[in-house]
Amino acid sequence: MRTVALDVTGTGWITTFQDLGRSGTEQRGVPTGGAADQHSAAVANLLVGNPRGATLIENLGGEPALVPDTDVLLAVTGAPARVTVGGAPAASWTPLVVPAGQEVRVRGDMSRGMRTYLAVNGTLSTERLLGSAAPDPRMGFGQRIAPGSRVLLETAFRGFGSRPFEAPLFRLPVPVPRFDDGPWTVDVVATHGIRSIPGIRELIEESAYVVTPRSDHVGLRLDGPVRHPDTDTEIVSHGVPIGALQIPHADELIVLGRYRSLTAGYPIVGVASRASLSLLGQAGPGRELRFRWVDRETSVRRLARHESEVRALAHAVAGAFDALGFDVAALPTSN
Repeated sequence: MRTVALDVTGTGWITTFQDLGRSGTEQRGVPTGGAADQHSAAVANLLVGNPRGATLIENLGGEPALVPDTDVLLAVTGAPARVTVGGAPAASWTPLVVPAGQEVRVRGDMSRGMRTYLAVNGTLSTERLLGSAAPDPRMGFGQRIAPGSRVLLETAFRGFGSRPFEAPLFRLPVPVPRFDDGPWTVDVVATHGIRSIPGIRELIEESAYVVTPRSDHVGLRLDGPVRHPDTDTEIVSHGVPIGALQIPHADELIVLGRYRSLTAGYPIVGVASRASLSLLGQAGPGRELRFRWVDRETSVRRLARHESEVRALAHAVAGAFDALGFDVAALPTSN
């Protein structure tokens, strides 16, 4: 292993250290948190030979840029973006060897998605809270990366033992999500709470909802038609999962995110399927969303298919690295 310095020459509007979130903390009242787009974060890490939950860098808007002081292996995923290495165009959603002294720059297209992810083979040096690098501003754990700062990395990467093929360096079965220009469709599973508001299921299914600027890491606030319970009976505060569709007193629909409050006293009429959560993590102001009701079996089946694709990628990356003489055994095995 060796220590590599990455000089930060540019950042997004918000650039932070990130991972897939905390494990086992919600029973202690602390939200899981973690990457808004879990799929893109996991794939970025797998593409460089890291565990899917390793620390990486999440960018919201702007133009993040890094210059390594020695050759590194990295990958950029997330929303569609223009990636350059030393000023020359480079591909996203694939492993990239960035030579020492060359700047890698990412210019995201925020009309297509809000966040990009940059993973580097090895272990990024950063503080952790309850076992995770994921930021939690409400607990004073911001994890911001500023222009002019230096990020340190422990890595075993020293180049490949054989000469890489012509670009692209690898041809891998990468499950790249679609970021369509039009409305995004989100699968939703109904909950018992839907019975408290007659006609809400049909209304949500037939309507379009637009993400508002009031949205944040706690949840997406959506403009669109809603209905409220026809009774003033108080709802007992109850636990709420990530992706819950909540109808507060205001005329809006909220989709709760990874930093939500863990309990609520508002009606929950449905929960976004786990396979749809990463797409929601890319939805920014002005994005039109439509909801499609599915049953639990369909939701579970789609998640299983998604996980199968991610596992296939992990196996393919390991095989490709081995063929190029990269000592896979030296790769990190934990967060």
